[in-house]
Amino acid sequence: MILNKIKRFLASEDGPTAVEYAVMLALIIVVCLISIQALGSASSQSFSNISQSLGAGS
Repeated sequence: MILNKIKRFLASEDGPTAVEYAVMLALIIVVCLISIQALGSASSQSFSNISQSLGAGS
């Protein structure tokens, strides 16, 4: 009885599939956050350079 339940649990792919999706989602979120941070830093630097250029020209 218990052996059959263990066999069914090990053969079932619902649990591992959910874990795989959760790991993939976590990795996607991390990559998005890193990309947004890098893009924000680059944009901030670009706007600072433009601001300094416009201020120097006046």
